[in-house]
Order: sequence, then C-alpha cells, then structure tokens
Amino acid sequence: MEITEHIMYEASLNKDSSFEGIFWTAVKTTGIFCRPTCTARKPKFENVEFFATTKEAILKGYRPCKVCKPLENPEVTPEHIKNLLQEISDDPSLKLKDYDLVIRGLEPATVRRWFLKHHGITFHAFQRMSKLNAAFKKLQLGESVTEVAFDTGYESLSGFNESFKNIFGVSPKNNGTEKIIDLKRIETMLGTMIACADENGICLLEFSDRKALPTELKNISRRLNANIVQGENPHFSTLDKELSEYFEGKRTAFTVPLSMIGTPFQKQVWEILKGIPYGSTRSYQEQADILGNPKSVRAVAHANGCNIISIIIPCHRVIGSNGQLTGYGGGIWRKQKLLELEKAILF
Repeated sequence: MEITEHIMYEASLNKDSSFEGIFWTAVKTTGIFCRPTCTARKPKFENVEFFATTKEAILKGYRPCKVCKPLENPEVTPEHIKNLLQEISDDPSLKLKDYDLVIRGLEPATVRRWFLKHHGITFHAFQRMSKLNAAFKKLQLGESVTEVAFDTGYESLSGFNESFKNIFGVSPKNNGTEKIIDLKRIETMLGTMIACADENGICLLEFSDRKALPTELKNISRRLNANIVQGENPHFSTLDKELSEYFEGKRTAFTVPLSMIGTPFQKQVWEILKGIPYGSTRSYQEQADILGNPKSVRAVAHANGCNIISIIIPCHRVIGSNGQLTGYGGGIWRKQKLLELEKAILF
C-alpha cells in the first residue's frame, strides 16, 4: 500500500495515532518537524514535507518540535521509573512514601499519573501489590505464613492475612493450590511490551498500549485459573535475549518455549503463522489454503486477531490479498516497522 503525501497530510490533520512511527511532518516556514499526532496548529499542505525517519528530517536541517518531542519514544519507560521498579523488585518490603520520592528528585503527582496510565493503579497501590506478589511466590515455595509476613514488611499477621485475602481471594495458608503466571515489562525499539509466562513457556507478549491487553490478561487468569503476578520466570531470560537479537537484526527464529492458550483451531492457525519464514509475507487466503479449507478465510483472520504472542507468532507477516497492510493489534505503524526490519517490505 502506497502512503501518499495527501494520506499523510490527512493523518496529521486528524492526529491519527495509527501513523505514529510511519512518517514525520516537517514545516518549511518554521524549520521544525513533528509527529503525526502533534497538537500544534497544522500548516497548509504546500508548507510541509514528509520524512520516513527523524534522521532524514535532521539532515535536511529541521529541528525537533518542543511540543510533541519526535525524538522520544512515548512508550519507553522513563529512567526514573525504571529505577523505582528495580528498587521495588530488589526489595518488595520497601514502603516508599511521597517524601521518599521528593528526596529522589521526583514529583509524586507525576509518578502517580504514570502508574495509573500504565498499570491502572497508583504508585502506592503498585507497591502494595508487589509486596503481596512477592509473598505469594514465597508461600508457593513452602515458606511459612509467619516468616513471609514479616519478611515482606508486614507488622502483624492479621494485617497480612486480610491484605492477602483481599487481593487473591484466599487466605495465605490456602494459596498452595493456586497457579502462578509471571509478568514482566520489556523495553524494545518499538515501545514497551508486556510478557507473561507459566512453567511451560511464554503465554503472552503484547505491546503495553494495546487496548485489549487488560481483557487478555483477565482471560488468561480465568482460563488457567491462575494469579498473574509481577516476577521473574526462567523463560524471561531467553525471551529477553532473543527479542534483543531480533530487533538488532541478528535473529530470524525464536526458540523460547511457548504456552499457547486457545482453541484447537486457533492453535492450528498459529502453528501455520509460525511457519511463515522471516522476511516473507502471506495473505489470509494463503493461510486458509495451507489449512486445507480455502473457504475459512474469515475464521483464519479471526484466529490471527486472537493471537496474544506477538512477534514470536508472527501475525505481522500476514497482509491482505491486495498487498495492503491489514489491521494489527500493536498498530499498523509497528506492523510496517517489523516488516521493514525483516526486509519483507520496503517503503
């Protein structure tokens, strides 16, 4: 699909976020360049030019806009937030208050907004959740309730029991029958991703801004009768390494084990997806033909849309029969960037 200048201009007028990362708009009269979603007043068509990369705009002499900050990845976790997350991960018993944030040079309201946007809860609620997640895993390993309660910073057993039951729905002494799914944030060149894994392998890998992500997490928890907790998992180290190599252009296939959650038909379609070679694309019709049911195009497309393990199960390699980039949960711009990375398409 050719993205013309008129299409890009309309996208910038509409502040269409699906074009984020596909092009940048430069304004000849001001000498600055912007994201498609910039809120600054839009110039006339004859006063703009478009670039596929920020590097091209800079080499042409344009300066980055101070409003939309086109050189920054809006989905990357800020360094100060990474430091907070690391602190909490290293010592879940920490209880950082607003004062502790201030002495670290952080504005409590800013931190609160970030956690509300990316985790759906405040920073202080996130800390409490992390503490209970750590306790959950310790109990799973056979440690006593009393030992876990005080190790994770609780001052009384009654307080620990009440907090634990409010979150997990069972008392600490009865949690041994519950299954755990670990969750981790992973930074990539295309934004933050959320990964989930159980003992069998990776069961979710999605971009954190995917609108369906909260629903997908609830479905995983319900279908596996499991609690999703933030924590490390042996499969995450392999995933981190292989994703990094993939984005560096050094890996064309993944070996990290998967734990696919779906119907038999969906899993069959996903196996066909996994068979699309790196640097290649297929249409929904071609998938249906391989499946042995040429009339199942719609069912195949729906199964593709239900895939929650992005990149590794490469639904980004599926395009329309007319060669157009069809819908992608992570955004069309990411689909294009992934295909460009694999040199499957060149725009």
